Amino acid sequence: MTATSFAALITAAEAAFFEGWDFGWLRGRWNEAPLPWSYTALVERALPAATALLDMGTGGGEFLAGLAPLPPTTVATENWPPNVPVARRRLEPLGVSVVSGFADHAIPLAGASFDLIINRHESYELREIARLLRPGGLFLTQQAGAQDVVELNDLLGATRPEVPGCAL
Repeated sequence: MTATSFAALITAAEAAFFEGWDFGWLRGRWNEAPLPWSYTALVERALPAATALLDMGTGGGEFLAGLAPLPPTTVATENWPPNVPVARRRLEPLGVSVVSGFADHAIPLAGASFDLIINRHESYELREIARLLRPGGLFLTQQAGAQDVVELNDLLGATRPEVPGCAL
């Protein structure tokens, strides 16, 4: 890649419309290997039995809105300030409240409130998940690993994370 083409990509990225977790403008510009399982399918399989759902790190609420109809009690969290009004605009008409402005270890929701908690890539404290889940509840998460986008991070000069037991 030349410096000119790299600069053109940066200029295009800075001009692109970005809201919530909609990366549509990048379609066709990246490759990813398919996973042997589907986070969406796992969530959709668990959803019919749920009466109270928490979506952690909802972004702009795109994924959660796509799951409608939602359980009678559905709450989303989002802590990135630009996403909060986007999520509220999309989710509040569906009866979903959006909670923001808290630390991972102190989510301002009552304990034992949810029988399903979903979390695609948001950080979390396991003790807080345990506090929020009802007995027998389910926590589904899809986290990016330490080797996620290693090549891109190398190109950008980012330091590699130190992960015990993981050779990068």
